[in-house]
Amino acid sequence: MRRGMCQTAGVLLTALTFLSCNANRSKQAMELSADKTAVEQAIRATIGWAKDKDFGLLYGTIANDSVYLEVQPEGRVVRGFEEFKQAERIWRSPDFRAVRYEIRDLTITLSRSGEVAWFYCVLDDINEWKGKPASWENTRWTGVLEKREGRWKMVQMHFSFAAR
Repeated sequence: MRRGMCQTAGVLLTALTFLSCNANRSKQAMELSADKTAVEQAIRATIGWAKDKDFGLLYGTIANDSVYLEVQPEGRVVRGFEEFKQAERIWRSPDFRAVRYEIRDLTITLSRSGEVAWFYCVLDDINEWKGKPASWENTRWTGVLEKREGRWKMVQMHFSFAAR
């Protein structure tokens, strides 16, 4: 009788361990999925803010420090949040109008620590300046985000056009 109880206890212990491991894996998968969703939302906010000129959304997504770095297709390099903000006068102008944007082939990778993410996509950022097209189409866009105080912040972006 004791042997049967020991075997039953062993089977139960094995089953509980298995269930616990699966629950942990399931929890990790859910957290990874939630982080990827939050990263995608931050990426989209980095461009999507312009439609309504929602500077609160933009500045809540960009790293507000000297670490921020942006490389633009024309070769200009923006270093730090204060330099980034200098473009605000252009974006606030009634001459600037964001029409729409489209992101294709978005690939997001999270670091093992879960504190850093990097991405690649192709961006169409359709805008007007004084009623004339001022768009970036088929733009390769890569970037790095960092999780700070529970929120994903864009710390680096690189935009480029394929050579023709």
